[in-house]
Amino acid sequence: MPHMLIIGGSDAGISAALRIKELDARAEVTVVVADAFPNFSICGLPFYLSGEAPNWRNLAHRSAEEIESHGIRLLLSHRAKSIDARAKIVEIASGGGLNRVAYDRLLIATGAESARPPILGLDAPGVFFLRWMGDSFAVKQFLDQTKPRRAVVIGGGYIGLEMADALTHRQIEVTLMEFAPEVLTTLDPELGARIREELLSKGVHVINGQAVQSIESKQGLLTVQTATGNNQETDMVIVAAGAKPATALARTAGIGLGAGGAIRVDRTMATGIADIWAAGDCVETWHRMLAANVYMPLGTTAHKQGRVAGENMLGGRREFQGSLGTQVVKVFDQVAARTGLRDKEALAAGFDPLTVALTVWDHKVYYPGAKETYIRITGDRPSGRLLGAQMVGHRATEVSKRIDIFAAALYHQMQVDALADLDLSYTPPLSSPWDPVQMAAMQWVLAVNKKSERN
Repeated sequence: MPHMLIIGGSDAGISAALRIKELDARAEVTVVVADAFPNFSICGLPFYLSGEAPNWRNLAHRSAEEIESHGIRLLLSHRAKSIDARAKIVEIASGGGLNRVAYDRLLIATGAESARPPILGLDAPGVFFLRWMGDSFAVKQFLDQTKPRRAVVIGGGYIGLEMADALTHRQIEVTLMEFAPEVLTTLDPELGARIREELLSKGVHVINGQAVQSIESKQGLLTVQTATGNNQETDMVIVAAGAKPATALARTAGIGLGAGGAIRVDRTMATGIADIWAAGDCVETWHRMLAANVYMPLGTTAHKQGRVAGENMLGGRREFQGSLGTQVVKVFDQVAARTGLRDKEALAAGFDPLTVALTVWDHKVYYPGAKETYIRITGDRPSGRLLGAQMVGHRATEVSKRIDIFAAALYHQMQVDALADLDLSYTPPLSSPWDPVQMAAMQWVLAVNKKSERN
């Protein structure tokens, strides 16, 4: 049987290994994992650090023992250093030594690395990045031993927002610093502002539009300095400035890079080098609506790409069906989500977009507890095709599942007005006869018709 070698034991790598074993239990599968924590939920790290998920072992999607029970060989704390694509050999370091491991088919699933912004002092004690389990243990140890009173979080994206929430949960005074004019730049500013309001209401100090230049450390005290002289004294700093694809290993094999500097792959996850595939946060992603490759690292995407790669390593011809960029984040009591294209993205892609905003109750207002939900829906004016949606609402308003309705509609290239035809569930405590998704669609159709009449 051919030897399937997988470099990387997170979402894509383990999904590929399991798919191979599903299709051929006799296949020889080895997964090389750089640390001792295969298949852990990196998305769960903020909740471990907040204390809401106190047992870090529960973050594992599957334990090492469960993975190995499928007949998968795990090489933990082994780091792949180089690939000889002609000889089909990977050089792997472990315990101070080097081993050469042969493969018949290889998957690179090395994930992403924390982006390091051009800030002086990033290596000072008390400054942390958060990407892997080891990072979270370092933060946890610092929190437990030094008991900081103040923290600065640099970056107002998903991880930055979740860490502002997590540290506040631990009674730490948090300052969130974001270079952009608004937090959560994956949403339109109008919705990002609602998340900023939630942060402020929970005591988080938010600083927008200022670039951090340096972090100075003196006698255990850190000072975060901006270009405008707005200096913040703090006990610790979390740097959450995004991610970049980990491609060093792929480059040793001569594999080309594509969108965002990620590994170039086709929709079968093949790299263009014989018998080498790649998947997950290290690769470019086919965007289903743009019909082009982008760099969009998402855990859900990594799982799907890994499954496609695993099947094709056995000789299949399955294609990755593409991402819509469907994302969701909880920030204290609010949830923000998006899918598809925003207005400016749709315009850049050649559409003629119209975005309509509305505020609706999540369920019938006569039933106690009704809460407002904010929706922005984008469609193409000439064709009526749905292009995207954004939502912000209380965590009880089912934002994550309602954005999934939009995502499913986008997957099937539905018209906006067709959303009103969907047979969605209804009971007064949970929705209305017309679900908020459908109310948004009907509001968009009305807006298009009014514009047509004026023209």
